[in-house]
Amino acid sequence: MEILSSRVLLRPVDPERSRAFYRDQLGLAIYREFGTGPERGTVFFLGNGLLEVSGRAAGPAGETVELWMQVRDLAETHRTLRERDVKILREPKREPWGLDEMWIADPDGIRIAVVEVPPDHPLRSRTGTD
Repeated sequence: MEILSSRVLLRPVDPERSRAFYRDQLGLAIYREFGTGPERGTVFFLGNGLLEVSGRAAGPAGETVELWMQVRDLAETHRTLRERDVKILREPKREPWGLDEMWIADPDGIRIAVVEVPPDHPLRSRTGTD
């Protein structure tokens, strides 16, 4: 199987509210939009992936769905998200595995890890063992 592209699909309870969250509060850039009306699809750039918000769900996805987003500067991202009234579940801190993380939630309660990889972390080396 050769994968050419991929994306995460979210079916929110309130598509407009979720679209506004990812576009306005998180500031994700739009890759493309399709369809019409309130349940139209919006695909956002998500680093080296894509996030599609489309359709409508009867209820939230639950605790089994989480997103992981790497940022360059977690402190600046934290300040920006606070100013935009994003629900911060856990303040930034260094984890035992060496990543700086904070947790936020989207309007449906989907947990999002916002992560900065410190310069000396093994994820930054070519072999992962340096």
